[in-house]
Amino acid sequence: MRTPTPRTPHARTVLSLAPIVLPTPDRAVDLRLRVSVPVGGGDLPVVLLSHGHGPSHHLSSLHGYAPLAEHWAAHGFAVVQPTHLDSRTLHLPADTPGAPLHWRSRAQDMTRVLDRLDEVRAALPGFDGRLDPERVAVAGHSMGGHTASLLLGARLTDPDDGSEADLADPRIKAGVLLAAPGRGGDALTAATAERYPFFLTTDFSTMSTPALVVVGDRDASAHLTVSGPSWHTDPYTLSPGPKSLLTLFGAEHGLGGISGYDVAETTDEDPARVADVRRFTTAYLRTALDPDDNSWPAACAALAAEPHPVGRVDAK
Repeated sequence: MRTPTPRTPHARTVLSLAPIVLPTPDRAVDLRLRVSVPVGGGDLPVVLLSHGHGPSHHLSSLHGYAPLAEHWAAHGFAVVQPTHLDSRTLHLPADTPGAPLHWRSRAQDMTRVLDRLDEVRAALPGFDGRLDPERVAVAGHSMGGHTASLLLGARLTDPDDGSEADLADPRIKAGVLLAAPGRGGDALTAATAERYPFFLTTDFSTMSTPALVVVGDRDASAHLTVSGPSWHTDPYTLSPGPKSLLTLFGAEHGLGGISGYDVAETTDEDPARVADVRRFTTAYLRTALDPDDNSWPAACAALAAEPHPVGRVDAK
């Protein structure tokens, strides 16, 4: 096994605060957040991180994804993690409107955060820095990748009323989709189409915001799709550019274990792979939110020069 990539010398100490509660009368429960920021510094770019819908009781909430959130915050980002309504930590009744996956309210959670960014900043004790509303990205894993796709411009037909759902937020300048769901139609298993009909009409042709799509070449997700690992590349192949696709060799749906430390359901647990995900996503976010930063081209060049590369990057 390869040695994990060490933290870079300029990684900073992280302040993480949870829960920050935003009163939300029109939601089943108030919106609860974790915010992680580096100690010191200001004018921080913001990353909205959407959790997946996994079997764990707590990782699919503001308590999860520490391997990503802590790393991004240590490297200069303000990371905001909401607990979406599909989280098991909320114990909501099965007949709660929008259940079981609350696809619409997930995206609306992120819009609420941006609408109330000053409240989020004010809730951080001793934090004098500013969260930069002009430099915002969204990231999400699995179902969180679907949420991120909608915010980046993907659309679908609401199975309840037949309307087209357009939840794109122009304040979001870039995205990172981690093992995100692909297209609908005949790519879905019959069980998925029946239980989650909103997946049937996912349309990436309108997802024009720049994004990095990260996939594992062994992520079959057979409970969701009949298309195999290539299904997760759909947000790249079926959307307009500019887009980048990072394919990690040997990776499965957990991408090495990004949803938490020592997670039992991670079938491909590999700290080195998690380090690779952190390295490449951090580089992408830096360049996407600051065109003068060459971190992403440098990371791609370094990958191409590796004698035994951990993956490959495609771009359009």
